[in-house]
Amino acid sequence: MEPAIRVENLNKTFVSKNGSVEAVKDMSFEIEKGDIFGIIGLSGAGKSTLVRCLNLLERPTSGQVFINGQSMTEMSESELRKARQNIGMIFQHFNLLMQRNVLDNVCFPMEIAGIKKKDARKRAMELLEIVGLGEKAKAYPAQLSGGQKQRVAIARVLANDPEILLCDEATSALDPQTTKSILNLLKEIHERMGITIVVITHEMSVIQEICSHVVVLDHGEMKEKGTVEELFRAPKTEAARKLVFSGSAHIANMQGERKIRVTFGGHSAFEPIIGNIILECKTPVNILYADTRTINGKAEGEMILQLPEDKETAEKMIAYFKEKGLGAEEATL
Repeated sequence: MEPAIRVENLNKTFVSKNGSVEAVKDMSFEIEKGDIFGIIGLSGAGKSTLVRCLNLLERPTSGQVFINGQSMTEMSESELRKARQNIGMIFQHFNLLMQRNVLDNVCFPMEIAGIKKKDARKRAMELLEIVGLGEKAKAYPAQLSGGQKQRVAIARVLANDPEILLCDEATSALDPQTTKSILNLLKEIHERMGITIVVITHEMSVIQEICSHVVVLDHGEMKEKGTVEELFRAPKTEAARKLVFSGSAHIANMQGERKIRVTFGGHSAFEPIIGNIILECKTPVNILYADTRTINGKAEGEMILQLPEDKETAEKMIAYFKEKGLGAEEATL
């Protein structure tokens, strides 16, 4: 089956009087239909440029973008406008029309598409119920919280029945609890409508919460791609390790001589690894840092431990971790 999105040897260079910047360098990947796909990188990695190239809001310098097998890069402007109706996009700052109430905001794309006002209002109310804002139909954006504004933006995007939804840092302006509710809403929409969702973010917690596959970007280059479980379990590149192993930023401030990083590679989340090693070695260990999470019932993430000063006991503990199939290495910056 043809993937929803196929990117081949994509490049985007911005040229100015001060020189040129390669924002996207020779990227190739596929996004399967019905997937929730993550694109992650720190600021300046090229995420937003890449996502704008996917719907040709930014025309690539070279390379190809295929949507459902059709080359976007070879379309005329009128063909592109029609193709973009199938690709919804939500942003960090919502982009609602402040002078229109919630219902009229959701109706807006249907007005542009020429749908009768009565039919548009009926569909808009259905969508507001789906995003949990039926009672806010007559409210104005200024009266809504950030999470409510993003729900209106999602309802508005769904008005065109897109097959693909691009989310460009869609939760970055929201607090953690609201972020989780928006991600849950996106999952519900995905299950209900089968939409292919592309999530652009700098936050690993967002990738972990919602995505099944992911690519890691760094300075315009794609450094790594695979399943989310693979990335968390064994990041292969320095760019990916920085994103997954957030404890590295804290190591310089940690006390103690013998510090090791233990990585959990998909063990049962219910297996008390640290408790068992304390019983086995009859010596406590100091947990200096922990960032673990459960993905599909498996423990992923890292701990940084301070081991006992006694070398023999420390080596016994390291051997125990490796015997259990966990990663155990000296914790360095």
